[in-house]
Amino acid sequence: MTASIFPPKSALTAGQETLIEYPSAFPIKVMGAKVEGFVNAVTTIARQFDPAFDASTVELRDSSKGNYLGITITVTATSREQLDDLYRALTAHPMVKVVL
Repeated sequence: MTASIFPPKSALTAGQETLIEYPSAFPIKVMGAKVEGFVNAVTTIARQFDPAFDASTVELRDSSKGNYLGITITVTATSREQLDDLYRALTAHPMVKVVL
């Protein structure tokens, strides 16, 4: 089963494919264990789908016990396909636990 970040067609108006206007800045939250290489893995995937991705905009948040790390990346979304492919790549990575 493939996941989509987009609402069901019933939530859209006639002729509308998505609620997102392209191109636009699109934040994505990625969570995983706080281990060496996690941030680099996430930013490397982001660059594959957004060559202009700016790693200096990455936001990091430790979990309350410090075992997990939340990473917010902001990519320039250019299409639904790009975002779906990015979400699939992130969720497929073994270090990633959750993508929102």
